[in-house]
Amino acid sequence: MRAIRRFTVRPVLPASLSALSELAGNLRWSWHPPTQDVFAEVDDELWTSSGHDPVRLLGAVGAARLEQLAADEGFLGRLAAARADLERYLTEPRWFQQQEGERAGTPRAVAYFSPEFGITAVLPQYSGGLGILAGDHLKAASDLGVPIIGVGLLYRHGYFKQSLSREGWQQETYPLLDPDGLPISLLRDGEGQRATISIALPGGPDLQARIWVASVGRVPLLMLDTDVEGNPEHYAEITDRLYGGNSEHRLRQELLLGVGGVRAVREYCRITGHPEPEVFHTNEGHAGFLGVERVRELTVDPAGPGLDVDTALEVGRASTVFTTHTPVPAGIDRFPRSLVEQYFATDGGATPGVPVERVLALGTEDYDGGDAAVFNMAVMGFRLAQRANGVSLLHGEVSRGMFSGLWPAFDEAEVPIGSITNGVHAPTWVARELFDLAAAHGADGEDPDSFWAAAEKVPAGDMWSTKRVLRDRLVHEARRRLRRSWEKRGAASAELGWIDSALDPDVLTIGFARRVPSYKRLTLMLRDPARLKALLLHPERPVQLVIAGKSHPADDGGKRLIQEMVRFADDPEVRHRIVFLPNYDIAMAQPLYPGCDVWLNNPLRPYEACGTSGMKAALNGGLNLSILDGWWDEWFDGENGWAIPSADGLDDPDRRDDLEATALYDLIEHEVAPRFYDLDHEGVPTRWVEMLRHTLGSLGPKVLATRMVRDYTRTLYAPAAGTARALNSDFAGARALAEWKRRVRSGWGEVRVEHVESTGVGDAPQVGDVLQVRAFVALGSLAPEDVVVQVVHGRADAEDALRDTTTTDLHVVESYEGGRHRLDAEVTLGSSGPFGYTVRVLPANPLLVSPAELGVVALAPA
Repeated sequence: MRAIRRFTVRPVLPASLSALSELAGNLRWSWHPPTQDVFAEVDDELWTSSGHDPVRLLGAVGAARLEQLAADEGFLGRLAAARADLERYLTEPRWFQQQEGERAGTPRAVAYFSPEFGITAVLPQYSGGLGILAGDHLKAASDLGVPIIGVGLLYRHGYFKQSLSREGWQQETYPLLDPDGLPISLLRDGEGQRATISIALPGGPDLQARIWVASVGRVPLLMLDTDVEGNPEHYAEITDRLYGGNSEHRLRQELLLGVGGVRAVREYCRITGHPEPEVFHTNEGHAGFLGVERVRELTVDPAGPGLDVDTALEVGRASTVFTTHTPVPAGIDRFPRSLVEQYFATDGGATPGVPVERVLALGTEDYDGGDAAVFNMAVMGFRLAQRANGVSLLHGEVSRGMFSGLWPAFDEAEVPIGSITNGVHAPTWVARELFDLAAAHGADGEDPDSFWAAAEKVPAGDMWSTKRVLRDRLVHEARRRLRRSWEKRGAASAELGWIDSALDPDVLTIGFARRVPSYKRLTLMLRDPARLKALLLHPERPVQLVIAGKSHPADDGGKRLIQEMVRFADDPEVRHRIVFLPNYDIAMAQPLYPGCDVWLNNPLRPYEACGTSGMKAALNGGLNLSILDGWWDEWFDGENGWAIPSADGLDDPDRRDDLEATALYDLIEHEVAPRFYDLDHEGVPTRWVEMLRHTLGSLGPKVLATRMVRDYTRTLYAPAAGTARALNSDFAGARALAEWKRRVRSGWGEVRVEHVESTGVGDAPQVGDVLQVRAFVALGSLAPEDVVVQVVHGRADAEDALRDTTTTDLHVVESYEGGRHRLDAEVTLGSSGPFGYTVRVLPANPLLVSPAELGVVALAPA
């Protein structure tokens, strides 16, 4: 028989143990080993079998054991200390309060929207790197005291659990998650009633959603759930699973995340008294509709200021940050324009009162190569945010190329998309043994910089023996998972004796784990199977590989790559040296990164936006072996790992894969393995340990999520808050900016550079000569203060294209009738070689973040 309803009954703890519920209810335990020790002491076997899940642990522990603990003065003392430590963490001033709180423009709060959050394996609301990054962002914000509110969805089935068929084909299952069994709680008002939000959808009743709250240290994470009594079944299924369903299903999810998310933030702040966010951060385009809801609030909401749409857009843009993670166009959500129109119809739409034609214009691909029939979520993200960034220097460059059509009058280098390189949350990903080792040599747990200094003092033998312990742990965990996988594939126990000797804690261990789209090239290492076998089975310098990754359920191409890898790993000749572990998640990743000596990454360059898995390996003393893409292109220095040469320019993809696979094999055979096995008289590979030390010292401070969140706070959040305040003071600034933009756009057709003259250099100009430039420009109805006129100068190539340019502003010397002006400037020739210049006119306003913001420019005639 099957139950018609399922729910979790939470335990009633003795009063003296009530702090256990408090500790379990704050996800700080997931990155705080002393709190984990308290739960392990409750019942070590249950702690392990529950998957280190405090809620499950407390629901399963027996009454007799609880009585024992309630009478154990030693345990009660340790419990009280853990509870006091949490209270201190939640209330003491941290970096933001100590250093940023007094800065002008520092935001009172930031709302951070993402479709997925990877906080801990026991809250499976993530699929891959985007979610893990979002989770690390919240954890680092908590550690720094940055006042962020996370906003996402609560998926009833999460992503999916991966297993393999006997033939090695990926299989998906979607276990039902009971919210009552998760470390979250319903948001309730002062009378105990659950808080809800609603959204009008076409052809039916309003969609209802309840609001769950996960406490991520100091940061509240709000998650919307539509499995609510009163919702029709097709509404209840909106939050069924992550990245599932057809286009309409995805659109409904993104409406809920963006529009519903803003409404959930308002409810949370109203009920709890939390400061309203001054900045809204859209992590990828999925949450872009938040900007449309904010326009509704500012224009037609009875409680709002009643602005016109143009003014409301300026208010929203000024306080919005958009981060793109997409290095390939196929990764962008694009919906049929007609479908979006249906959901935003002015009468009864998701944001009633906002003109549907204005909504559609936000996502229109109205540029060369665009498709007028689709609505592009990334395009809307850029149009609704005054500040935008990619997630590494190279990805910023790629993004400027991908989206340059939005600013067609500008060179790619001037497209207003910056970059902040991702980081990872060290307390989540670094093995406890490494922290303990550093602490034994003077590291202070509250001072990350002391960790890198201590790493220099640790004797090579101690460092190497610790890595051996971590490798041994990974080997045993891999064997456990491998046995379980084979049993699910239908193997009998008698067939699996070989697993007891699979992998070896004294063999060079290379890890490869990530999502499995084609561009990440899971199977590049299989281009020459015979050569890979020779590396795995080398009699003196063997190599072993631990591989994991999920393919999207609809991606049969990715599933075929997994099957190819699994079939190779099933070969009895090599299966003790290469394993594929299904169901890659946080719980697998945490022993995997520390246990690997080398982290392999071989995407097609430049399609890896950042690639934070290699950062996690580096923090655990792993060396990266990677294509120069994402963050590795930025921070590889020749001594902290190895760069796989890439053949970017080749048109033949097979030839490119062959060349790069050969380079990979050569590096492992001739550089990586020899260095790993080059031991001194004490059995320590001293050159390897020196590279390990250098990796920790050179990369450690850079790859931290705390560095990343500081960068966001100082370079994006604080400036956005400052601009928003300038516009929001009785909204006069916003109205003036909107009117200025209307005036500039309407008058720009009259703006032109009529004539340019130059003097001051002869027939043989030399370094140090001063070029005097005089420009005559027509501004029509615009005034000189509405624009900036610039000399753009730099190196001129063979086609007279300017490279490595610098700008110098010209200044008005004379004005004439008809809106004509003469402007002068001087340019000093600072370097030898071919030199060129031109003159251009750009809109100028102190409230613009970039001169390209309006997308218009007037250039001197060639």
